Amino acid sequence: MEQLTLEAVIDKAIQREEEAFAFYEDLTGRVEDAVSRDTLHFMAREELKHKTILQQYKSGELGKEALPLRTIVDARVVEALGVPELAGPMHHKDIFLFAAQREKASQEFYQRLAELQPQGALQGLLRTFAEEEQRHKEKAEYLYCNAAFPQTDGG
Repeated sequence: MEQLTLEAVIDKAIQREEEAFAFYEDLTGRVEDAVSRDTLHFMAREELKHKTILQQYKSGELGKEALPLRTIVDARVVEALGVPELAGPMHHKDIFLFAAQREKASQEFYQRLAELQPQGALQGLLRTFAEEEQRHKEKAEYLYCNAAFPQTDGG
């Protein structure tokens, strides 16, 4: 397979972040409670931050160490439960499960792209973005679990 240029990869990644932003903003119209809308707006802003980072990387403002790494815990909730249908108003918990699936797809996209590249700065950046998307999946699954299984006074 033909190797992509750094610019082409970064442009595609910027496009995916713009799509993710629009996706989360669209979901805000499908939920009825303010907490879910606030969370979706937060997730949308996170995608805009990624877009900004990619644009700064593309312009040479950032080096390959721009995003910090940390250990990721994958609860695999999406893999176990599947994804709810995106139709009409959604339950509070379902928006997070849907978001987790979206983040999983983004993580897989960046990981596959990284695998196509030779070792170097571009491959490292793509792997970093894959890890960042994995963290978003982790966050969405955490929010799903808290919404689906709320803590009660009895523990």
